[in-house]
Amino acid sequence: MPSETQGCMRQRFPGSPLYHGAMTDTPDIARLKAEAAQAAADAAAAKAAAAQAALEAAMASGAAQEAPEDAPADRTEEEAEDKPAEPEAAAEPTAPDAPAEAPAMPSSIEPEGYAAQVRDGYAFDGRMLPVGTYLETAPASGDPVPVKGVRVGIPMALLNRHALVAGATGTGKTRTLQLLAEGLSSAGVPVFLSDIKGDLTGMAEPGSTSPKLESRTASTGQDWKPTSFPMELFSLGCQGKGTPIRTTITEFGPVLLARVLRLNETQTSALQLVFHWADSQGMALLDLKDLRAVINYLVNTDAGKAELKTIGGVSEATAGVILRELAALEASGGDRFFGEPGLSVQDLMRVSPDGRGVVSSLELEDIQSQGTLFSTFLMWLLGELFEVLPEVGDLDKPKMVFFFDEAHLLFADATKAFMEAVTRTVRLIRSKGVGIVFITQSPTDVPNEVLAQLGSRVQHALRAHTPDDAANLKRAVSTFPTSPLDLAKVLTSLGTGQAVVSVLDEKGRPAPVTAVVVDAPASVMGAGQESTVQSLLSGSPLAGKYSTMVDNESAYELLEKRIAAESEAAAAAVAAEEARVAAEKAAAAEEKERAKAEAAAAKAAERAEAAAQKAAQKEAERQAKELEKLQRQAEKEAERQRLAAERAAERRRREIEKTIGSVGRQIVRSVLGNVLRR
Repeated sequence: MPSETQGCMRQRFPGSPLYHGAMTDTPDIARLKAEAAQAAADAAAAKAAAAQAALEAAMASGAAQEAPEDAPADRTEEEAEDKPAEPEAAAEPTAPDAPAEAPAMPSSIEPEGYAAQVRDGYAFDGRMLPVGTYLETAPASGDPVPVKGVRVGIPMALLNRHALVAGATGTGKTRTLQLLAEGLSSAGVPVFLSDIKGDLTGMAEPGSTSPKLESRTASTGQDWKPTSFPMELFSLGCQGKGTPIRTTITEFGPVLLARVLRLNETQTSALQLVFHWADSQGMALLDLKDLRAVINYLVNTDAGKAELKTIGGVSEATAGVILRELAALEASGGDRFFGEPGLSVQDLMRVSPDGRGVVSSLELEDIQSQGTLFSTFLMWLLGELFEVLPEVGDLDKPKMVFFFDEAHLLFADATKAFMEAVTRTVRLIRSKGVGIVFITQSPTDVPNEVLAQLGSRVQHALRAHTPDDAANLKRAVSTFPTSPLDLAKVLTSLGTGQAVVSVLDEKGRPAPVTAVVVDAPASVMGAGQESTVQSLLSGSPLAGKYSTMVDNESAYELLEKRIAAESEAAAAAVAAEEARVAAEKAAAAEEKERAKAEAAAAKAAERAEAAAQKAAQKEAERQAKELEKLQRQAEKEAERQRLAAERAAERRRREIEKTIGSVGRQIVRSVLGNVLRR
């Protein structure tokens, strides 16, 4: 419910002068008005008791058998005496859960007090979805008495603000669900409901009358006519009779799937990582084997581990928990729900050729083992409606109404993320023209965040056998708008087929809280005949579209190809590595041989060099010796030559000396001769 509507409700709670125009500024004035209304009601009840006594006398005489079917309670004693008595017809068996009849206020008495306030409060301008007839306590007997002409219902235009049908087991919740679904279908509104008990297929057959039913409708003024309604039977993934409903893992999403798998917050985050990776890789998760393949790939392969590190890690322990829960879900038949073809929500919004909305009924055989999957699937369906449908705002009547039976299963052990998703969907889907009716045993089964979004309530009897029951009763009473009714007493004293109704009027204000006798459904209150069910199944226009499951290429097949390609690549890499190692070994061997050859060559060179050096040394030594020999020879020759030179020089000296002496002698002789000649 939008915040502006919530604000309106808060302004019209107890103490506000806007509360139906009946509440005043002070508690004392309110109390006086309530006492006055009660006195008027007591007077009306006394008149009703007298009229009822006359009516019972007339019926005992048999004259009432001549009364028209639509108004047996309006006969007076005088009119009854004008008709001859006839034998009383044999009682026919009543339909299961049919509310017991109650004496009615004669229609000739104008409602007074709170009855008049209820009549005026439910006189809506637009179309109303009937719920029942105002129920007033007779002062004389203390028994509840329906007041004919004071009809109570829900404004059709406000059904997108959602509703709650609650009450203890056996108080008539299922029949109220059936009645509301019939009214919506008659108004041309498609309906989706869950048939957990398997007794709503009777809506495809017109109901049958009985003296008890005739007396009851006469006392309440209900214009009852036997009617059948167009139906489409569905089953959750081939589990039961009906067209199978499936969806893909991708469409279901990680948050809802985590709810089904009972994962904690950490495990839910890990599952979200897996979905994110598959989406980034363009891998569709169609069924459970796809999800299992992706988890195994990311956790158990080197390539997967490397990719997982880029977006975050998933521990092997967490992956193990998810895989074990997937195996358990598969063992319980959950694998038949996930796959293709997936349900198109447009197929739930069909209207029959005569203009009535088709009632889509989902059967679930085993609510105990698959309650979580069932309730989570319904939540997914609401999410799909929200995604697909356009924004339409407030309409004269909803585009579709969704009945959420066993609603407590949806909220049991819900994670924070799941609760946020539920609350957001309930709050926003009203703008798509979709109404939700939650059906459960107690209003306390529904979290406050969701309960605050519900504009209408049909509350059947509550029990207070334990302290917890008493506390829940007190909490339930505190959620109703203030009224003259002692709701704690009324709610614990209601009979089967009776309820307390609280709705918003067409301006979003709380209408008077009132107890009612719920109308009798027009179709069979119970399971339909086998022939009727078979006729619905064989004539289904959707059976050919959804019956055969298909297995398109998805993550499982893509990962098989990827793993095969990675295996080939790994084998090629191994072969390349082996070739590289072999090449390295060959190169090493070649290098070794080359080194060996080089070493041998070096040694040979060393030997050759040594030999050459030795030869050179020998040659040098030989040459040195030869040189030494030559030097000795040269020395000898030099010595010989020196000696020869010395001897030659000596001879020359001698010769010179001899010459000089000769010359000298000649000179001397010459000089002396000259001297002497002088």
